[in-house]
Amino acid sequence: MSKRQFVGVMIVALAVVVMAGGLLASNMGFKLNYTLSQTLAGTSKSGTNMLALPDLRQTGLNTAKNLMDDITLANVTNVQKFIKSTDQYQLYTGRKGSGADFNLVAGEGVIVKMATTTNYIVVGSDDPTLAYTLNATQAGVSKSGTNIYAYNYHQTAATAKGLMDDITLANVTNVQKFIKSTDQYQLYTGRKGSGADFNLTPGEAYIIKMATTTNYTPSHY
Repeated sequence: MSKRQFVGVMIVALAVVVMAGGLLASNMGFKLNYTLSQTLAGTSKSGTNMLALPDLRQTGLNTAKNLMDDITLANVTNVQKFIKSTDQYQLYTGRKGSGADFNLVAGEGVIVKMATTTNYIVVGSDDPTLAYTLNATQAGVSKSGTNIYAYNYHQTAATAKGLMDDITLANVTNVQKFIKSTDQYQLYTGRKGSGADFNLTPGEAYIIKMATTTNYTPSHY
């Protein structure tokens, strides 16, 4: 199924839901135009972007290779997956000699490094019943309690504070937002003396550092 066909199906499904007055908005499809930025002074220091894909992606969007092809291979330098057990990244370039392709996982954000700025059309839907495992530090599982979370598109938590509260504040050490222009992170702890709270943006993934392993089902509207 092509992206255009997929969007058409989602629109029809949305109409049926509205007429029936049944399912929540989190079951509805969406289409998002999200900018993936190349290196450009004042905009992106290194062309690095933290991308959040939906739980239910379009047909055929299953791996790093599929994602690079969907964005357009020539525009993408690499796609990276965070490995919790080592705090390192698995990198796929899509070119000869690249490391192995890897599967995309619902709830996990990916790093996309761009050669060309591209307005990427993301289509899909959230699964409001899906629980994501956010891991605290545990030998062989998570080296530092760091998780890259793919922020849901119909999630009620709209800020870092809201996200921490929704997960349960006591379980979360901090939430971090990647700043493209500096390749640094804005950090919010939710405690006295923390840096400023910040808004969450659909299409962006965020780092969540956990104090307690939690199976998290986001609140949806």
